[in-house]
Amino acid sequence: MSGKETVLKDLLTHHLVFVGGKGGVGKTTMAATLAVLAADQGQSCLLVSTDPAHSLSDIFDRTIGSSPQKLDQNLWGLEINPDTEAVKHIQTVKNQMKLLVHPSLYDEIERQLDLALYAPGATEAALLERVAELMGCDGDQYDIVIFDTAPSGHTVRLLSLPEIMGAWTDGLLRHHDRSNRLSSVLEHLGGGKKREDSLSLIDENENDTNKGLEGQLNDILQARRRKFLVARDQLTNTEATAFTLVVNPDKLSILESTRVADLLGRFDISVSALIINRVLPDGTTDKFLQARHKQEQIHRKEIDRTFANVPRVAIHLLEHDIHGLNAIRHVGKLITQPG
Repeated sequence: MSGKETVLKDLLTHHLVFVGGKGGVGKTTMAATLAVLAADQGQSCLLVSTDPAHSLSDIFDRTIGSSPQKLDQNLWGLEINPDTEAVKHIQTVKNQMKLLVHPSLYDEIERQLDLALYAPGATEAALLERVAELMGCDGDQYDIVIFDTAPSGHTVRLLSLPEIMGAWTDGLLRHHDRSNRLSSVLEHLGGGKKREDSLSLIDENENDTNKGLEGQLNDILQARRRKFLVARDQLTNTEATAFTLVVNPDKLSILESTRVADLLGRFDISVSALIINRVLPDGTTDKFLQARHKQEQIHRKEIDRTFANVPRVAIHLLEHDIHGLNAIRHVGKLITQPG
């Protein structure tokens, strides 16, 4: 078995594989190639893209939507549209809030949350929640889930969200407890609160006789917190999750990949594999390409130094663009052949 085959075989033993890198380095092509390789080996594989430009649909030459679409035997594709996910996320929050408040506040909830849809970070929050779901129970039906996405920012947020949500949850429940105590005092002094006063607007839903507001609120918040805890546990589990970087032999691409590797390292997460894409072949007689090839050799040495402990696979620059399953399989053969 060649060194390339060993690298890829080890990579595809993980349940979750993140493929990232600087924009334009070919990470969608490499993610698709890994997914097809996994499927051809008999693994059920879900290939997920968070790119709103729908690059996954382009490379497979077919429409891939927000629900898993079968692309081939053992292979499904999914494109997460951040804007669509944000709308769904806001609607879910609306529905949950309406379970917890007096009906007189429904219109205000609609107004406020419609505005929240356009708030900074709304689409990313929805995107992260969907990614977390796919890292958890939604992805359990597949042998392997491959994410075509830059992992750096997502990783940091998914790693820190459980603590952020924990503090937020505890703060909300403490605030609610203080409101309850104040309500009790006013009730004692005033002879009982009225259903339409301000303190009664956030109160038990009349249709839920088994659990009060505090229990419902706690359940909702803790369920979301658990979702992100599962995602973080997966991210830090080296047996379950692999991070693969795609790099071109040029300065900017190397710098970006180095930053991502350093960022992951802060959380004791290592890069599992490096794919060096679009390498010029040896033996060219064209003077321009010879000069580029000479420059590439300098960058290749820098890659070898910077990522000395990371398994590496190189693939030559191809003559044609990659579109369709046959072309992707051809890349798979090139990426696994000896040399």
